[in-house]
Amino acid sequence: MSQSIRWQLTSGLIASLVLLPLLTLAWLSLQSNQALWSHLASTVLGDYILSSLALMLGVAILSLVLGIGSAYLVTQYDFKGARFFYWALLLPLAMPAYITAYSYTGLLDVAGPVQSYLRDTFSISYGDYWFPEIRSLGGAIFVLSFVLYPYVFLMARSSFMEQSQHLRDVAQLLGYSRTKAFFCISLPIARPAIIAGLSLALMETLADFGAVSYFGVSSFTTGIFRTWYGLDNVEGAAQLALILLGFVVILLALETSSRKRAAYHDKKTSAPAERIPLSGVRQFIVICLVSMPLLLGFVIPSAQLVIWAAENASEFLDPGFWQLLWNTVMLAAITAVAAVSLAILVAYAHRLNQSLFTEYAKRIVGLGYAIPGLVIAVGTLIPLAYFDNSLDAWMRANAGFSTGLLISGTLVALVIAYLVRFLAVALNSVESGLSSIRPNMDQAARSLGLSPLQVLKQVHLPLMRSSLFTGLLIVFVDVMKELPATLVLKPFNFNTLAVRAYELASDERLADAALPSLAIVLAGLIPVIILSRLSRGPQDAA
Repeated sequence: MSQSIRWQLTSGLIASLVLLPLLTLAWLSLQSNQALWSHLASTVLGDYILSSLALMLGVAILSLVLGIGSAYLVTQYDFKGARFFYWALLLPLAMPAYITAYSYTGLLDVAGPVQSYLRDTFSISYGDYWFPEIRSLGGAIFVLSFVLYPYVFLMARSSFMEQSQHLRDVAQLLGYSRTKAFFCISLPIARPAIIAGLSLALMETLADFGAVSYFGVSSFTTGIFRTWYGLDNVEGAAQLALILLGFVVILLALETSSRKRAAYHDKKTSAPAERIPLSGVRQFIVICLVSMPLLLGFVIPSAQLVIWAAENASEFLDPGFWQLLWNTVMLAAITAVAAVSLAILVAYAHRLNQSLFTEYAKRIVGLGYAIPGLVIAVGTLIPLAYFDNSLDAWMRANAGFSTGLLISGTLVALVIAYLVRFLAVALNSVESGLSSIRPNMDQAARSLGLSPLQVLKQVHLPLMRSSLFTGLLIVFVDVMKELPATLVLKPFNFNTLAVRAYELASDERLADAALPSLAIVLAGLIPVIILSRLSRGPQDAA
């Protein structure tokens, strides 16, 4: 077998790892009990669809307003703190939605400091006043929007930065006001980038389990969990998961369509737009506007976590916390190394042989991040459990002893699910590093008698260290934050920071959940800081 074929087969095997959960769900759906499915369709399916659509619509509207508005202000106007807000508005990305939900529940619930202050100040009792319910669909929209708007902000910011001064000059010649120029010129040009960012935010909305479950919203993720664990019906859960995937496919199609219509301008011939200086009242208003997303999305929930953690500082010395931290870091490190290693094989196979086979293998691997973690958990556990049970039955019949659960009841199943979910993240970083290496370096190394594997080890890997480190770091943090897949697949007597925070919050022990939640947030800050450093600030656009 030639080396080229071996590399292609390797990439195909890795791609099959991502396809396995999807094929399993399709097969299970065909085996489903039609009576149970009819029962789900006539009772809860409509609620799941309407709640998910309402959640997506609310998050879409609020994320667009926050993301586009803040991106336009920091790129088009010069005011005090513009450079700070340019990167600081990305900080909510470090806050998992379920942790933000816990923080705001502690703040705004009946026994929280906000309502307690209102009752004490105005000498009123509970029931004598109206206060918005945080544990509701509206609360979920609020939390998810302020956590996910940075996706829209990041894409819109880049597009606004690339728009030239010529566009503004043309708008002035046509007699357009700044408002009309924004809606008629700037916004339509940025539309493909904005849709791409919005698609990411909505896919994260569909994939969320922790926040919607804690707020009691009947979304597809909570429905899958209830059907699987409450009704003990895997087939029904698989069918719900396929419907959820249908929503994801539609979002991916919209994002792909938007990129096909994208237009790019030559920065060398088009000067960037000059930023308009502000002062006085207008500067104060703009600072207030750009501060609101940062305060509500990061500062306030983080401050609440810090206060709770300080009140329970003794738990920092609890060996149980350090065991949770070790479990989480160990899982994240193993997955990060495995994900980057597999991503290297897929990307390098495509570099060696840019055939349709390696191209589709790369695309399939890239689909994993779009699949919700709960869907991956369902599609991963079933084939692994089938393999374990089949092997156990065969060994009992032929060898006289039981093998037990070799994979499905261990950390191996959890790592496999993580790899399916986060291989795409590692692949993006690896491809970025590989694309910066010119093909003539491969040819020169091969002319010296090196095999493709030796070229990879001795030439590419040393040159890709920065990209590989970035991929390792991002996968590491994503695994630390992952909740639904961990909740379903974790072995007995094994826990992580994310699951422990969810368990404590579900028991209404919000203050006790602060320490593991804060550890996750601090870890999530690392890739956000790296992303902000890689971003070009407004001072560079002048």
